[in-house]
Amino acid sequence: MSIELFNESGVEAPNDQIIEVARFAMGAMDVHPAAELSIQLVDLDTMSDLHMQWMDLPGPTDVMSFPMDELTPGGRPDASDPGPAMLGDIVLCPEFAADQARKQRHSFEHELAVLTVHGVLHLLGFDHAEPAEKAEMFGLQNQILTDWYDAREDRLREQRQAAKDSRLMRDLGFDSGPVGDGPGP
Repeated sequence: MSIELFNESGVEAPNDQIIEVARFAMGAMDVHPAAELSIQLVDLDTMSDLHMQWMDLPGPTDVMSFPMDELTPGGRPDASDPGPAMLGDIVLCPEFAADQARKQRHSFEHELAVLTVHGVLHLLGFDHAEPAEKAEMFGLQNQILTDWYDAREDRLREQRQAAKDSRLMRDLGFDSGPVGDGPGP
């Protein structure tokens, strides 16, 4: 999956984390591995302009999604390979997200992860206008986030264990180079 992120917001954001959670969400939704996604971080004024232009609503919002190609999760097993497709664009407003995070008493990073997954789901056709749609979309969003956090924790645990193992091997004197058959007598 190709994901490009452009931060034009003037706010420092965890770009790598945003890309990571977007990639995870796309994988969880079985999006074709050659799909492309663009994420743009913008300031309040730019988001206000987009919100008015596309939704006819005044003021900024947290996230907007602009789908490009029709992609469906999974696809048909007998279909020919469609090749790379542009999933669409997600536009995030970090300043708006930071304010929401404060109000909801969680971290800025978590808020951006939530909004990124939310944006990916919108690109895939999910909506929350009706109660049943909302329940489905937010349930899926929460499950993807839970799975992503679990996967991150597993990776961190593995990294910590590998570091401990490396220190132990070094302390035992096993860091003197490769082990194996050397030139014989």
